[in-house]
Amino acid sequence: MAEDFITQGNALFDKSATSYENYKLSGNMFVKALEADPSSYEAAWKASRSYGLYAYESKKKNTSTWKDDCKVYGKHGMKYGEKAIQLNADGVEGNYWYGVAVSDYADGVSVVTAIKEGLAEKTKNSFEKVYQINKMYDDGGTMKALGRYYFIMPWPMGDKKISLKYLTEFEKLFPDDPEGQVYLAETLIKTGSKSEARPLLKKAAASGDKYFSNLAKKLLDEIS
Repeated sequence: MAEDFITQGNALFDKSATSYENYKLSGNMFVKALEADPSSYEAAWKASRSYGLYAYESKKKNTSTWKDDCKVYGKHGMKYGEKAIQLNADGVEGNYWYGVAVSDYADGVSVVTAIKEGLAEKTKNSFEKVYQINKMYDDGGTMKALGRYYFIMPWPMGDKKISLKYLTEFEKLFPDDPEGQVYLAETLIKTGSKSEARPLLKKAAASGDKYFSNLAKKLLDEIS
């Protein structure tokens, strides 16, 4: 029974490019799989991934409900990410998607609220574990995530120099990623390197990623 639900969830997830709603639907299937087999690490981390990506896409598409989606589905992603970590403490997938879900949740409720709820340190620890085991997982997403973490966290948790280290590493490995370009550019601007940020922003602005293209154009206007 659990395997049937996982198969259905995988099929829906694979259709997410046609409609991001399939992320949510696939998450529901993975939850059913976990209910049928509470020991299924695969079902747990895939539920976390699906709900986290649903929240992320809702934000990128600037839907009228994106903040609520990030709050609700980010929390769902956290729940199943935590379950995955309970089942396999060193699992790259569970730790990574738990961290992603917390980031989504923070977008919905604010970073300050997430910190007050004790989520910051847990998120950092999860991403650092992934970085140590397999930093190339999800196209190097953990490098980008850690770079962003140290950028947005207030002092003393935040550190722009550490942010720069992770994001520069990511950029060297994945030079055509608009999200990474924008995040690195933001960090460079804050550390006084606007001249280095401009070519990154111009590249992101010319990309096909509407969300990060618009962010890049806004930042270019601000530093012109």
